[in-house]
Amino acid sequence: MITIKEAITKSELTDYIKFPFSLYKDNEFWVPPIIADELESFDKKKNPAFENAEAYFFLAYRNNEIVGRVTAIVNWSEVNDQQKKKVRFGWFDVIDDIEVTKALLEKVYELGRKNSLEYVEGPMGFSNLDKVGVLTEGFDQLGTMITWYNHPYYATHFEQLGYRMEKEYIESKFPFTNVKPEFFEKANDLVKRRYQLTPLNFKTTKEVMPYVDKMFDLFNESYASLSSFVAITDIQKEYFKKKYISLINPEYIKFVEDKDHNIVAFSIVMPSFSKALQKTKGKLFPFGFIHLLKAKRQSKDVVFYLIGVHPDYQNKAVTAIIFNEYYHTFKERGVVNCFRTPELADNTAVHNLWKHFNTEISCRRKTFRKDL
Repeated sequence: MITIKEAITKSELTDYIKFPFSLYKDNEFWVPPIIADELESFDKKKNPAFENAEAYFFLAYRNNEIVGRVTAIVNWSEVNDQQKKKVRFGWFDVIDDIEVTKALLEKVYELGRKNSLEYVEGPMGFSNLDKVGVLTEGFDQLGTMITWYNHPYYATHFEQLGYRMEKEYIESKFPFTNVKPEFFEKANDLVKRRYQLTPLNFKTTKEVMPYVDKMFDLFNESYASLSSFVAITDIQKEYFKKKYISLINPEYIKFVEDKDHNIVAFSIVMPSFSKALQKTKGKLFPFGFIHLLKAKRQSKDVVFYLIGVHPDYQNKAVTAIIFNEYYHTFKERGVVNCFRTPELADNTAVHNLWKHFNTEISCRRKTFRKDL
């Protein structure tokens, strides 16, 4: 018999977070989260996502043993402002038993029907900066700290339960040796002169901070047209600023500004923390933080996390300036491999940015939808 219980207390939420640690035990491709960080993300008093969203965390038990988990989410900004009558689900993990999957997703349906919503979609998080999609290809690829890993049977379960694909995301990679500066050096000089643009580089996190709010504003503008985009609020800006900016090498943050000092483009690249996170086993202390600090300083793999260009400057080769700056930074730091985070498969504009890098698709992931 399968029993579903809502995880409410800190102890229950810790069990919720730890379930994948047993499900993926000895899996060389799964990257664990930091348990304390996940707990904070699920804390409705600390995570500003809960200002515009509500979420419920459910665990599935069989014979008093945890066999699955899911988060049921309603993003009210999405429902009310965009009129998308959708209930989300995320943080989905389950043993290979479709009855467990069915029982967990029923709790998501209940939340949707309670609020007169029309369909369910997932896996996805509270907002656009959370993880998204179930892995459908690339099970033999090391995950990243900003993606979910899962077993191949997850997508099969959804399909058997009548779900259909809603969105597809692509992840790709390329060695730094693929980067040929001649493809962007000339454009870099031309675009800077034509539009009076200047690249901004940083040496310290303190130098970056005065620009972060402007970056998030530009993020909202540059991504507004994408499907399911929900703008980041001022309170969320402060939260993400404290949570993520200190993790990033300041020289991996690039801005481009116009003659009036307006930010017209930005990019954030992160050192790969995947192997370091595997060594932490979910804990910062006593020694986990040492692995993360070492990766921040020494990792030769980098992950392109975010890139955005103001709508007025899109299709004007402004990214040539960003790529030129990264080329010199990566060359100096001895970067070996570059990875791209999930990007919508139908976002041709962003895929065209990488056409000269001879990228290799490493993973595909999808969100699935079902009408209620």
